[in-house]
Amino acid sequence: MRLKSVLWVAAYLRRCNIDGAFAVVRRRGAEEAGAIFVRINRLDGTSDLFGPAPQSAFEVPAGVERMFSASLAEQPAPDATVEAYLVREVKFDPDIWIVEVEDRAGRHFLDLAGG
Repeated sequence: MRLKSVLWVAAYLRRCNIDGAFAVVRRRGAEEAGAIFVRINRLDGTSDLFGPAPQSAFEVPAGVERMFSASLAEQPAPDATVEAYLVREVKFDPDIWIVEVEDRAGRHFLDLAGG
């Protein structure tokens, strides 16, 4: 049984805040199984963007609930490019979550939030 998106997001926000990064939910998606996108705002006009990794690309390690991969080829990307990508994703799937983390160092904490 997969962890609900709402619970994963709550745990991820807590993980970011514990390590001193400001993180918020910019868009609430479907509580049960909405796709989650994580934007890392570097506060310099650029951001990194991570989304659900294609499940067919690799084997998911035991105990890991979700895997993420870079959504854009260029990371960090200009904020306008990231915003345009997210607008397209919302039009395609209105049930997505968007979580934004502000961290000048670009820490994403995704390797720590999987379980």
